[in-house]
Amino acid sequence: MLRTSVIQIIVIYFTQIQYLITARSPLGYNDRPIIGIVTQEASHHLRTTYNNAYSSYIAASYVKYVESAGARVVPIRLGRSRSYYEDIMNKINGVIFPGGSTNFTTRNGFFDTVGKIYRIATRMNEQGDYIPLWGTCLGFEAMTYVAAGDVDVRVECTGGNNVALPLNFTNNFNESKLFKHAPKGIINILKNEPVTANFHKLCVTKKKLKEVNLSNTYHVLTVNYDDSGLRYISTMEHFNMPFYATQFHPEKNSFEWATRLKGIPHSKNAIRVGQYFANFFVDEGIKIDN
Repeated sequence: MLRTSVIQIIVIYFTQIQYLITARSPLGYNDRPIIGIVTQEASHHLRTTYNNAYSSYIAASYVKYVESAGARVVPIRLGRSRSYYEDIMNKINGVIFPGGSTNFTTRNGFFDTVGKIYRIATRMNEQGDYIPLWGTCLGFEAMTYVAAGDVDVRVECTGGNNVALPLNFTNNFNESKLFKHAPKGIINILKNEPVTANFHKLCVTKKKLKEVNLSNTYHVLTVNYDDSGLRYISTMEHFNMPFYATQFHPEKNSFEWATRLKGIPHSKNAIRVGQYFANFFVDEGIKIDN
């Protein structure tokens, strides 16, 4: 199963993407959205399996997830010049920072790339362009790192690795863009059923956000609790920008099937909520200069 997935990853990553039709439309509505997915450093397991032939990758589940909602995908590579990221950001309609296990101190690696894109996207949105960002798990953590001025605000937490969980919504979650128009059935599923796939050993708390002055930057929408009772953030969105982040993995429900991953829910309702998040983000990418 792993070998098949990695072959798909390699094909996706090294396919030459041609920008024959720009993702920016003058019509105010874009029915050909392109979502960029940031690559990340290959793990030791992948490097060993493929004899160090590949240094970075995109997990196939993220590509399928985006395509399931009607968008195309382009890889965003690591360690490139700022002009590379400026150019690609003007040709796409959104960016996903995926989950993974890379180290945030790696020079010119995943966290550095997230920082460049985050700052470009912030400027573009401030200037009236509409470019949404989504961070999943490690991508969530990377967004807080960059927003905090390259300060690691993560803390250790237990019981969040390879487990499916429901969500605990904050009091004003329904004022958010992410959940304001969500069907009641989706909210009830998320509240009451273990439908979010979690694979993390580090977390971000509201206390840590407050310490780095981000309480008025990010709206905390849901929380979860680790085995020791530590309350950590599981969903948040930026108050002013179309930036969204989840500690859990909505892309896994429909597209990852390794039997050792017991924490990935595949129930009918789990598929529904995973598709909700995919549809929401691609719909954000369809918006132009909103």
